[in-house]
Amino acid sequence: MLIVGNILVSEDILEKKFVCDLNACKGACCVQGDAGAPLLDEETGILEEEYENFKSYLRPEGVEAVSRDGVFTIDSDGDLVTPLVGNKECAYTIFDSKGIASCGIEKAWLAGKTAFRKPISCHLYPIRVKQLVDIEALNYHSWDICKPACQCGSSLEVPVYRFLKDALIRAYGDFWFAQLEEIAQEWNKQKND
Repeated sequence: MLIVGNILVSEDILEKKFVCDLNACKGACCVQGDAGAPLLDEETGILEEEYENFKSYLRPEGVEAVSRDGVFTIDSDGDLVTPLVGNKECAYTIFDSKGIASCGIEKAWLAGKTAFRKPISCHLYPIRVKQLVDIEALNYHSWDICKPACQCGSSLEVPVYRFLKDALIRAYGDFWFAQLEEIAQEWNKQKND
């Protein structure tokens, strides 16, 4: 683990290669799993405030799930998560004509209809954030459904942290990301020496 500012960062985030290949995986991370997407406490209030702004971008099944379960739920571990449609995809998932899953909230955000882009856990994926006693730790999450993303990232030589630049800046700021890039360059230099 490396320390960047006041955040622990797994070396895998600098070393592993990753670029989403939606044509291969079809956005399976929005559909598979045993619970909805993790939410921060403050995101639950944002979802409640912004719901009407992005509701029209959701599928009827998603709207029904939100009507039934609320804009967030609590999973079996006691964590705040997005609701699910039929114990499968996130209620905020939409599908295009090719069957590729994406986020209805983000589609509304791209159209300028909501100020909320999407849950930060989704934006940061495949990075998972773990809150330790007095520090956050960023870890790379390996999932079989992301093998195409790893292959694509390897062929393009794009490390996880570069692929997630926008998300990391959203979460931790420009200055923090600049520190991460500087540490990554030094780390790569030492690794190659």
